[in-house]
Amino acid sequence: MIQIISVIAKYLILIMCLVYTLSCFTMFRPKNKKRRNDLLDNQVIYMFIFLFLCNAVLFLKTFELKILIFFAAQVVFFEVLMIVFPKIYKKASRLLINNTCFLLGVGFVILTRLSFDLALRQFAIAAIGVTITSVIPLMMHKITIWDKLGWLYAIAGFALLASVFVIGVQKNGSYNWVRIGSFAFQPSEFVKILFVFFSAAMLSKAKEFKDLVKITIIATFYVMVLVVEKDLGGALLYFIIYLMMFYVATARVTYLLGGLAAGSLAAVIAYHLFAHVRVRVAVWKDPFSMIEGRGMQVCQSLFAIGTGSWFGLGLGNGRPFDIPVRESDFIFSVISEEFGVIFGICLIFVLISCFILFMDISTRSKKLFNKLLCLGFGVCFLFQVFLSIGGVTKFIPSTGVTIPLVSYGGTSVFSTLIILNMIQGLHMLADSEEEEYEHIKEHETGRSKDTKLYKKKK
Repeated sequence: MIQIISVIAKYLILIMCLVYTLSCFTMFRPKNKKRRNDLLDNQVIYMFIFLFLCNAVLFLKTFELKILIFFAAQVVFFEVLMIVFPKIYKKASRLLINNTCFLLGVGFVILTRLSFDLALRQFAIAAIGVTITSVIPLMMHKITIWDKLGWLYAIAGFALLASVFVIGVQKNGSYNWVRIGSFAFQPSEFVKILFVFFSAAMLSKAKEFKDLVKITIIATFYVMVLVVEKDLGGALLYFIIYLMMFYVATARVTYLLGGLAAGSLAAVIAYHLFAHVRVRVAVWKDPFSMIEGRGMQVCQSLFAIGTGSWFGLGLGNGRPFDIPVRESDFIFSVISEEFGVIFGICLIFVLISCFILFMDISTRSKKLFNKLLCLGFGVCFLFQVFLSIGGVTKFIPSTGVTIPLVSYGGTSVFSTLIILNMIQGLHMLADSEEEEYEHIKEHETGRSKDTKLYKKKK
């Protein structure tokens, strides 16, 4: 009986995910506010049905009461977030709130499947993170000197990034973690936020070519530090963020092509200089020749995705413990094995819908600094997804990057919540600028009509 319920739930879970994903994109179409709110309300229903089905299956597999209690805590947490946040911030993007909850929910479900303790820890980090970062939209709205602190961002970011050379520890082959007592975190996750602020502040004020050269040299130092730390994913992420912001700020295709050429040359040099780069490339080219060594992670990842096929084996029916680093870097493989490749594709599209929302806010922003800031965070978010999923599917060499909000990791979750709340702040600023522009336009139109009427009477 339990097996029959699990099979039925497997397909219902997939249907809920498909419907939720579709609603993420239909949200951009209706201009009617009531229609949009109805779609957003339906999204919440789809998400809670999805979470209920997943937790019901997990409970039936184990009959552990703590799973139901944990599910109830999630419901309360998401309800509070989706009700209280829009009441505090009237102009907040509900789509972004819903997507945040959905992605966190997927992470909680799959982590509960892997380790209840990790899921509980992730939940605690998310709850604390949401509480602390919820003040950021107000700060973005009230503080007006963000674009005047370019050099401060540069110094603070570089100091934090270089701190690993003093108090850093090695983890998963990269020397990019800092441990203080029992607390460990990855500085690069927070530095990327400062890096985006630095790039946006400096590029928005650059007037001459020499200004662009200075900014590019500083950005290069950031990337070089990450390369020395063996954080290849971070180095590539920072490079792409800066290149795209640089291109948008200057609108020069030659700069974009030159940056890509320079990046390609740097990659070739890094391949010949660093042994760990050559190992990563060798594993990417033929992981099966190293299946008992360094290629095991990628091989097990491919086995899991292939075994799951389109519809998955069902929650609790896979072999996720065969996959190393399954709770963080390779969580997409676990998701694809148990939920199916179709579910994995839907998850990718939900993440893409977040990026589209970021770009929409960027285009609506009137201030260049805000445009670049939103663009930088959008590129950071989407390229992180590309690096993570590209690595586990052998599309690109594995870089050890996590999926935002889904993968386990306190530093990753906290930094992503900071970024999402900054996006909320930029969304509210863009709405305020549009309202102000419409008010000025209406005022000028009305004055123009009065002038014409006055002349006609004369």
